[in-house]
Amino acid sequence: MAFNASDHEFMAQALRLAARGLFTTDPNPRVGCVLVKDGVVVGEGWHERAGEPHAEINALRAAGSQAQGSTVYVTLEPCCHIGRTPPCVDALLEARVARVVAAMPDPNPLVAGQGLRSLSAARIETASGLMQGDAEALNPGFVKRMRTGLPYVRVKLAMSIDGRTALGSGESKWITGEAARLDVQNLRARSSAVMTGMGTVTHDNPSLNVRTDGAVRQPLRVVLDPALDMRPDARILALAGQTLIFTACPDGASRSALEAAGAEVVGVDGDESRLDLGAVMRRLGEREINELHVESGATLAGALLEAELVDELVLYVAPLVMGDEARGLFHLPALASMAERVELDIVDVRAVGRDWRITAKVFVASS
Repeated sequence: MAFNASDHEFMAQALRLAARGLFTTDPNPRVGCVLVKDGVVVGEGWHERAGEPHAEINALRAAGSQAQGSTVYVTLEPCCHIGRTPPCVDALLEARVARVVAAMPDPNPLVAGQGLRSLSAARIETASGLMQGDAEALNPGFVKRMRTGLPYVRVKLAMSIDGRTALGSGESKWITGEAARLDVQNLRARSSAVMTGMGTVTHDNPSLNVRTDGAVRQPLRVVLDPALDMRPDARILALAGQTLIFTACPDGASRSALEAAGAEVVGVDGDESRLDLGAVMRRLGEREINELHVESGATLAGALLEAELVDELVLYVAPLVMGDEARGLFHLPALASMAERVELDIVDVRAVGRDWRITAKVFVASS
């Protein structure tokens, strides 16, 4: 179906509304909705938090009786199943809207086109695919989890201009400036979970929480601790929010002490030196983790890259030179040939204070 300039204008408005839920809707997708009648917006809304009304319901409430005969622009196909809230399709039918334009079909198998088909069966004009790429970009984690059962993995790294993440001694505070560090807080805030390895916990004793102004949802903190070496007095356990520890050694006194400190300890396949990262990702997908934000050292970052589990890299590049003895970005086995190299697609480059942020998607070799 051909879309006109007005269709694009109103869907762009719906996408802007959807983005307002960037930090709050998890594990639900970010969705916006605009109702238009005779070329005028009569209602708009967005999904604000899981368990609260969806975007369509908020827009219908804002429109009131003017919803009848209107065109609905929504960034995700209306749901047709009962989840935390009733189906949006029923509310649209009751409001007697005339047309529904969805940016993308819902990848949730419980919907997967059925919402639009139900509306069409009731003689409501439907269309989808308008600005679909923009809609998917708002919800990379939800889309991937619904299609594969796995979270979208974003690895954040900070480096000098010569590709170093720390001095040989391990000292790394601070490579980047304050603006870049504040920018990282937004990446954490939009994520379902923040993950690191035990090496980082031992060396840096990090918080891994979101530190921004105003009330925020704290993402799940995840630590990969193969030998269950975590100390119960680690800073990460003393903060608000939940900490999940994956280990290959789930039994014994260490587990009891960590659980008493508030952690959840889960056993997965592996040994005392390394966990099955694929199994970790599957467990996180089962927990409705959409976007997984990783802040770690070169060992875990390299292992994730080697296992082809990284979807996106966010690299903060500081105008510093740290020298040959400093540590690199990834610990990876030597390549036998250039054919084994990891290729990236750089999708965004921008200045953040004195530093540069490079966002790149990882190309995964086809089987």
